[in-house]
Amino acid sequence: MIHPDTTLTYMNDAIGYGVVATRFIPRGTIVWVLDELDRKFDADYVKSLDPVMRSTIIKYSYRDYQGNYILCWDIARYVNHSFDSSMIGTAYNFEVAARDIYPGEELTDDYGYFNLEEPFDCLPEAGDARTQVMPDDIWHYYAEWDWKAAQAIKQSLHVAQPLWHLMTPSLREKVVAIATGQEPMDSILSIATWNL
Repeated sequence: MIHPDTTLTYMNDAIGYGVVATRFIPRGTIVWVLDELDRKFDADYVKSLDPVMRSTIIKYSYRDYQGNYILCWDIARYVNHSFDSSMIGTAYNFEVAARDIYPGEELTDDYGYFNLEEPFDCLPEAGDARTQVMPDDIWHYYAEWDWKAAQAIKQSLHVAQPLWHLMTPSLREKVVAIATGQEPMDSILSIATWNL
């Protein structure tokens, strides 16, 4: 489930739709949590689908560490890519605001941690020469992503968390332990599908 202070907005002809903040979302806020309404499809099932259905699942899903396709039931499926994303993924089935996100600002992810099967072409961004997300990006950027996530999680106990109740008690305990320095954060590398 995506943060409640977001809305689906038409961005432009090049991007299409995206998700933007309707209110200020401070760094450290849990902005997305995997919930029981999100659909999980195994890879063999996706391969068996009609090509139109298969391409739709692949376009709007990410892959978990087991290679399953996860299709968000809400507008989270419309979060666009950025190499300087406003959200950062974790190894815990949630994403956190990597920086303050202001009203009207687009929520973005780096698709590099989505276990893509094929390269993803993207628009050029200021300050970054890359125009493709590669399936092996997680191996090249995990340390940077882990650092961003750890810094954001340190702020998580100091901001409102409207999605907190969707996390299991053990996951909430883990977040508190990471935020207070009692436990290290697991690397996002642990969700890579490299072992499939």
